[in-house]
Amino acid sequence: MNLGLASKTAVVTGAGRGIGLATVRTLTDEGVRVIGAARTITPELKETGALTVSADLSTAEGVAALMDRALAESGGVDLLVNNVGGGDDVEPVGFLDTDDEQWTRVFDLNLLSAVRASRAALPSLIERRGAIVNVSSINSRLPAAGPVAYSAAKAALAALGKSLAEEFGPRGVRVNTVSPGVVRTSVWEDPDGFGGKVAASAGAEHADFLRQIPQAFGITTGRITEPQEVASLIAFLLSDVAKNITGADHVIDGGTVKTL
Repeated sequence: MNLGLASKTAVVTGAGRGIGLATVRTLTDEGVRVIGAARTITPELKETGALTVSADLSTAEGVAALMDRALAESGGVDLLVNNVGGGDDVEPVGFLDTDDEQWTRVFDLNLLSAVRASRAALPSLIERRGAIVNVSSINSRLPAAGPVAYSAAKAALAALGKSLAEEFGPRGVRVNTVSPGVVRTSVWEDPDGFGGKVAASAGAEHADFLRQIPQAFGITTGRITEPQEVASLIAFLLSDVAKNITGADHVIDGGTVKTL
């Protein structure tokens, strides 16, 4: 299928690994000129051939530096993928153990980064009749399944997508959300990452914990999602093939969410 993305320019945040890196690779393969942003520019991101920008996207200054560079280098942006999220402050703790500072940092990275990047990109997106995809999480639908601040931020991100789609749809800009379940990234596979912390809190070996995720989480397909599968969905939603899809939240979780 020809997605019709060739010659377009895209900004992808959180591009150094996982879903963001897979998205950069997918868009680059489609002929898109990609500006990939991450706090740490990984060797894998460099190898994609994307223009890379190192920035702390949890800050207004970091997002401004990214978007100023992207617009200056490309002359305009057609596509925006607000993927950056998670962060070191996502801990497997409850509400009473999440202080104001943690709430602020989680919202800065998981919500306000998208608010700031979208605000900066929208004049160009309106001119070019472009598209935004925000990467949320099934935690927005299953808030009891994860850390409270992260779940709340992702729910707010999904709501932001709806609002932007409604306001800017008449001006030619489409905005959609992708909400993955468990994805095979370092978030889960790194023993020092969130998955490792969850395993430790449950008194389980990390490797055993990973093997048991599909059954424990009720994943219908019996496996977790691959980053490339999420990236393919993102590319589809950005493309002209999906030109009448907007304001939607697309779950990709192997059947984890079983409610309407």
